[in-house]
Formats: sequence, structure tokens, C-alpha cells
Amino acid sequence: MGTSLQLIDRLVPGGNLESYIQAAGRIPVLTAEEERDLAEKLHYDGDVEAARQLVLSHLRFVIHIARSYSGYGLAQADLIQEGNVGLMKAVKRFNPEYGVRLVSFAVHWIKAEIHEFILRNWRIVKVATTKAQRKLFFNLRSQKKKLAWLNHEELKAVAADLGVEPRVVREMEGRLSSHDTAFDGPMDDDEDNAYQAPAYYLEDRRSDPATQLENANWTEDSNGRLMEALQNLDERSQDILRERWLSDSKSTLHELADKYGVSAERIRQLEKNAMKKIRNQMAEVA
Repeated sequence: MGTSLQLIDRLVPGGNLESYIQAAGRIPVLTAEEERDLAEKLHYDGDVEAARQLVLSHLRFVIHIARSYSGYGLAQADLIQEGNVGLMKAVKRFNPEYGVRLVSFAVHWIKAEIHEFILRNWRIVKVATTKAQRKLFFNLRSQKKKLAWLNHEELKAVAADLGVEPRVVREMEGRLSSHDTAFDGPMDDDEDNAYQAPAYYLEDRRSDPATQLENANWTEDSNGRLMEALQNLDERSQDILRERWLSDSKSTLHELADKYGVSAERIRQLEKNAMKKIRNQMAEVA
């Protein structure tokens, strides 16, 4: 195994992928006895060399799994790299007392890392965030028997098979059928479809003079009513609100408690009552 291990150390999937695959394929598969012996050395003695041999002997298995995800448009080398991360996590957590081969234990960790990588990189905007959506993302394609949209009966059947609501299936189907679009469109202005870019038809309401004037008037009116309501409070309440909310260096409850010779809880009550009075006065004026 020595020669193969030295060869694989000089290769990574991102370098020469074919050479990497060939080198990984030349590493002998461990027998059950060899695997258990190495797993025991790692688990009980923390033998790093045993962990290394367990990982290297299963690289071909990661390649096999990564190839099944080639339909997502991502680089094969990246998928293998992520799968290798999952393999290393599995080796670290593998207990020889489980009574199963490492390959059976590691498949979950390998797929989990590849799945996470695909979800992060398949689209600019993440298409699956909830547990149900993530489940649908990797199963909906295999459930669909044709390229057309699912009809009502097919939709219900897929939802039942995957244990999710029909509306979730329809939503994910729409996300899978969509594609990323650059906001500014193609760099070449002569492109016939340049006008389809969002920058050409999305309205920017921030530059609307009427909207700007309305926002300015609303802000000025709100500030005026706030100052008027603040003036109707007693001096201590005014000072507390200024120090707690309007000052650049806000005072703490304990600092104001020391200033007025009361407890911090009393300052909190005065602040709460003052805020309530201001809200009520502003609501009456509005």
C-alpha cells in the first residue's frame, strides 16, 4: 500500500482529476479484519496513521457517490472534495463496536457534505431552506416521470411519497425550473435579450420626487410631534429619556439611579411610564 499512499498524497481532485481517480482506484480495499484493526487503533489509541489509511482506502467510494450528483452542473472535483470532508468526519466518529463496515457508516456523512455543498452553490439564491424543501430538492427530479409540470394527481402522489404538503411540492418545482438572472444583463449592449434584465424594467421609487417629499414631510411631522410630547413631561422624565435614547453616549439605569438617588428599577419604571405617555400623546395628535 505504501507506493499508492505516496502517490495519492501528491494529488488532489482539483488538480488533475483523472490522475486522482486512477490513483485512488489503485489503493487496495481493506478486508474486514484490516479495517477493524485500523478502526480499533484509531478509536482506542488515537492512531493518526490508522485514520489516514482508513480515509485513503475509501476514496474510491467517495468518487462513486460524487458521480451520482453530476447532474447539478457543479464541478466533479468540488463534489469529491466535499465528499472527502464527509468521509473524514465519518472516520473520526466511527466506532468498531458498531458491528458494521465503515463504508455503510460513512455514506450518510459523505452525502450530507455533498448535499450541503450543492445547496450552497447550485444557485445564487438558495432554493431550499426548510427541512421539507431540502428533502424535495434531491428527490423531486427522480419522482418526476417527464419534463412537463406535474398535474394535480401527480402532484398529490409525489407529496404523499415524500411526506410533504402538495403546495410545497409545487413551490419547489417552480424553484427548480427557474434560473439565475443578472440584474444588469449581458455586458454586450448589442445582445437582443439585454432589455430582459431586471435593471431595465424594475422601478426605483426612491428617485420619485413625490415620494421623497412625502417621506421628508412625514419625518418632519413625526419629529415635531415627538418634541412636543417630550416637552409635556416633567424634567426628570425628560432627562431620563434624553440620556437613555437621544444621547450619543447613552446612560445606564444604574448611572441614572445614582444621579437621582433612587433604584435602577425605579428608573426603569419612570422610563416606561414616560414612553407610554409620549406614545399616547403622539397617537392623539395623529
